[in-house]
Amino acid sequence: MNTPLRRVGLAMLGMIILLLANATYIQIIKADDYREDPRNQRVLLEEYSRQRGKILAKGANNQVMLATVLPTNDRLRYLRQYTAGPTFAPVTGYYSVRYGAGGLERAEDEILNGSDDRLFVRRLSDLITGRDPRGGNIELTINPDAQTAAYDAMAKAGFAGSVVALNPKTGEILAMVSTPSYDPNTLSAHDGIAQEKAWKEYNADKRKPMLNRAISETYAPGSTFKLVVAAAALEDGKSKDDQVTSTDRLQVGGSELRNYNRGFCNGTPDGVTMEVALSLSCNTAFAQLAGDLGPQKIAEQAAEFGIGENDLVVPMKVEQSCLGPSASCMTVADKAALMQTGIGQRDVRLTPLQNAQIVATIANGGERMRPQLVKSILAPDLSEISRLDTDSLGRAMSRDAAGQLRDMMVASEAKTGGDGKREGLTIASKTGTAETGNDPKNTPPFAWYVAFAPADDPKVAVAVVVESQDVAATGGKLSAAIGRATMIAALGGG
Repeated sequence: MNTPLRRVGLAMLGMIILLLANATYIQIIKADDYREDPRNQRVLLEEYSRQRGKILAKGANNQVMLATVLPTNDRLRYLRQYTAGPTFAPVTGYYSVRYGAGGLERAEDEILNGSDDRLFVRRLSDLITGRDPRGGNIELTINPDAQTAAYDAMAKAGFAGSVVALNPKTGEILAMVSTPSYDPNTLSAHDGIAQEKAWKEYNADKRKPMLNRAISETYAPGSTFKLVVAAAALEDGKSKDDQVTSTDRLQVGGSELRNYNRGFCNGTPDGVTMEVALSLSCNTAFAQLAGDLGPQKIAEQAAEFGIGENDLVVPMKVEQSCLGPSASCMTVADKAALMQTGIGQRDVRLTPLQNAQIVATIANGGERMRPQLVKSILAPDLSEISRLDTDSLGRAMSRDAAGQLRDMMVASEAKTGGDGKREGLTIASKTGTAETGNDPKNTPPFAWYVAFAPADDPKVAVAVVVESQDVAATGGKLSAAIGRATMIAALGGG
């Protein structure tokens, strides 16, 4: 063979080797990535040929189907349908032949489409008996009454924001609301034009209806962060009756920090107890307290509550909450920044779920439980395959300190306005009004309310945040009534 032919042969051999290598890379190494990519319509079309599992929650008297299927006569044999779609959309997510899946539909796709290893015996039985294959079902921890009460209250007021409710003893997520919301039924429709129209409208909406604000958005927590500072102080040996400053102003860096009423805390220059300072939400007291405790103690206490974690899934990924800028999540720049951090300003950013975790931990005597959304995995015939195991993430504070902080929060609730208070129900709470933007005095704040009830035997903890449109808004005015309505519904009194 002459030299030119040999070179051509070697070149062709090289290309064949590269082609085989590329095919091997795609079919073996990248196979899972391509198969799990929500844009892979071949996988979706194959999945639509079998009955997808249900997403359900247990109501007061029966099971509520949040997502189910209807048989059709078109090439996609089953149509995904969502009960009260916008109410539960942050929980269920969506399932679309054109746009893939989101939320729980994506996070638990292998169970719902029947490919999970825990359903292997069922798949084998279907193959042998000739039955149509079906996916598994998921029962959620969601309390439908609490979810509906929270969503209706937010939507009726036209609020953008979020409500998260937890069972303090187990970590079960009882409500996870984000408003404005969207209707996942428009994305699951078999009409491609209708799907595309809905997708474009949702993504073009400046209010971001498809953003799950409960776990994917962070907010300045404002005065609700004073609970973390108070916990650090109690763990440092102080008590709720110890004196703190009541001054009407503090020099913080190049600016002056004032109390909300622009005067002395409780009207006295002689100091107040930490309990009074929390109940009146005195900024100077907690800014000074944070500065005295120092950055290490504040950061350590924040970490005990879960701030800074970047691997939490519920099973959807939860955005990281931070004390400082994202590049240095748990680092506070200097003492001036620390004092501003002490009142929930500067760089502090928390998800509503994280803030709910903080109050749930206080309610649970200082023990933090892992938040969980999936209560049990069910076979196609609704028999139970696996069930939620409660998971303690450790003790964030002593039981005594948690008890003192509970009493401080009860005193705070007594001074908090807003509708929805119920005689005979003792609530422990804290409000927050977080300044935002480059011109905070003229920018509407984030209005917070965090609480748990009953105070002496907590069964539900809640965090509410409203992206207000009024510069004079406060947590008591906007968020407290929503939080109370959510807790009352969760307790069976809605």
